[in-house]
Parts: sequence; structure tokens; C-alpha cells
Amino acid sequence: MNSPAKQPADKSAAGLRTIASYEAAKGAIVLLAGLGLLGFIHRDVQEAGEELVRHFHLSPSSRYPRIFLELTARVTDGWLWALALGSLLYASLRFAEAYGLWRGKAWAEWLAAISGAIYVPFEVVELAKKVTALRTASLLVNLLVVGYMLSLLRRRPQTETGAATSNLQG
Repeated sequence: MNSPAKQPADKSAAGLRTIASYEAAKGAIVLLAGLGLLGFIHRDVQEAGEELVRHFHLSPSSRYPRIFLELTARVTDGWLWALALGSLLYASLRFAEAYGLWRGKAWAEWLAAISGAIYVPFEVVELAKKVTALRTASLLVNLLVVGYMLSLLRRRPQTETGAATSNLQG
């Protein structure tokens, strides 16, 4: 049986590992999307876009399908490579964050808190435009992650979180 003193650490480890798994999943999805973009190199992206619009029975003259088709008409191989590289960089950041959280590293907790907090103002603006279940859930999940990371960081000794130690004399 676990001792009472060990249980809070076990709870925080379970929370960190849950968030680490979530971050790793986000990284994997973005990486797969980036790799999928590479499949369009040297292909007619506009034709593929038109086929997608037809497949979903969307009207090409409607607002969003029209914007999508106009965008596919301007896609270049260089742009696809840049998007794939960007997805690789983003996924690498998410994988590094997931690794650090899994191992209970303070730097990863800071990264999770900051990267989650960055999205909050944008999510609030989008929620103010139109309330949807997805937008509400996204904001709530981010607020929970940021709050949880900040609570863990607050409980760490100052030297572990990177805060200045007292009584330093130079």
C-alpha cells in the first residue's frame, strides 16, 4: 500500500502523465498532417481541393468552400514544404513538452503553462464571437491545464522552478 505522504506525488504524476499524453497526441496529429501535406508535392492541389468540395457535397460558390478553393489555387511546392517544416517544429515542441512532463521536469511545466496561456485570449475572442461546445471545451481544457501547471510550479521549491535564490551576494 502507498503511504499517505506518497499519494500527492502520485496524483501529480498521474496528472502530468495525462497532460503529457494529450500533448504527445497533439504533436502526433500535427506531424501526420504535415506528412500528409508532403503527399501533395508536385500534384495539382487545386484539383484535389475541388474533389474534396465535391466529395462533401459543398457548394463551390459558398463562402468557405470558395475561400478554400482560392487558397488551393495559390499553393506552391515551396509553401507545402514550409508548412510541413512548421508542423515538424510544432510537433517537436509538443513531443519535448510531453517528455518533460512525463519525467516531472519543471521546465516542461513552465512550457505547458506558457504555451497553454498563449491560446487563452484567442479562445476567449472566438468564444465571444460564437459560443459552441468545442470552443467552450477548448477554453476550459486550456484553463485547467494552465491552472494545474501553475499550482504544481507554486508547490516546487524556488530553486527547482528557476526562481532566484535568496541571500545571493555578488
